[in-house]
Amino acid sequence: MQQPKITKDYLQAVKVIKQAILESRYRAARLVNKEVLALYYAIGGYISVRSRTAKWGANAIGVISALLQQELPGLRGFSETNIKRMRIFYEEWRDLFENRPLLADELADTIILMGDATHIIIRPLLADELPKEDMDAFLSVGFTHHSEILAGAKELNERLYYIRRCATEFWSKDKLRHYLKDGLFERQGTMPNNFALTITDSALQQRALSSFKDEYFLDFVNIEDPDEIDERVLEQQIVHNIKDFIMALGRDFSFIGNQYRLVVAEKEYYIDLLFFNRRLQSLVAIELKRGEFKPEYAGKLNFYLSALDEYVKLPNENPSIGIILCKDKSTKTVEFAFRDINKPMGVATYKTSTELPREYRGILPDPDELRKLM
Repeated sequence: MQQPKITKDYLQAVKVIKQAILESRYRAARLVNKEVLALYYAIGGYISVRSRTAKWGANAIGVISALLQQELPGLRGFSETNIKRMRIFYEEWRDLFENRPLLADELADTIILMGDATHIIIRPLLADELPKEDMDAFLSVGFTHHSEILAGAKELNERLYYIRRCATEFWSKDKLRHYLKDGLFERQGTMPNNFALTITDSALQQRALSSFKDEYFLDFVNIEDPDEIDERVLEQQIVHNIKDFIMALGRDFSFIGNQYRLVVAEKEYYIDLLFFNRRLQSLVAIELKRGEFKPEYAGKLNFYLSALDEYVKLPNENPSIGIILCKDKSTKTVEFAFRDINKPMGVATYKTSTELPREYRGILPDPDELRKLM
């Protein structure tokens, strides 16, 4: 039998239907997670009230967990440890959710389960204090990740930071644990930079500070002798693993190209890596250096940024930002080098797979997982 001819219309139909299926699955998964969080919050509240007021004896949660397993054989997620985590989940977030009275249409989504003088109220988790994007991120993050965040972060801003990163970058539990232990929240914005002097808009300045890290773990770069690494070899490995590199940078970065050509006064110049950051609405030029930061790097990058702003930047975009990515740096040297520079730039360092401690390797998803995520 003759195979039907595959046309562009067929391929377009497959693309559209595939997107619809994936979007539907994603929305269904988010709805399920939203309901699970509401259930665990309700059970945590029920357990909290009764276990904290001495109405129950010692080991009550362990007994209840065992009885639940008898009533519902094969039930998962209701071990003694997990029920205690539900209690913590309720107690840590109740000030945020309990202070908000539910509206009439929201009451329709509330379930009140009555028992013998006891009841459990499963209510929508809503908070006026949180922006919509933060609330959406909260409801899309799984309970296991919430438990890790509550255990490793104490302040609201810190917790919301990790919730946002988990929601937008699909961190695994191990990756989240690593960043919590490593104090990623405290280190954000610590990259030596001149943003305070070169970015006048305070909101944009804060976004820029939070968009770059002081150090990047490039565990997809595998070179036998990192001390002898050539900049072009490093660039080639980054371009070859560009999805991994974007995951390391952050979800708002889009890759434009490597060895990006600029022509100034009929002479050609080439930027190692050029990106566009949607959140900053800025071009981001990255220069790769094999060794320690040198003051002359700043002048060269300043020239590149001036050319980008003159010939490449669109009128609606913010000024270009430059990052020098090198093996090592002296903060004082960077400070002096940037003192009279008029373009926004910073200096970050990198580590490759051969330099990472064994327990830190594999923090980024493997290639198959990355393909699924992207």
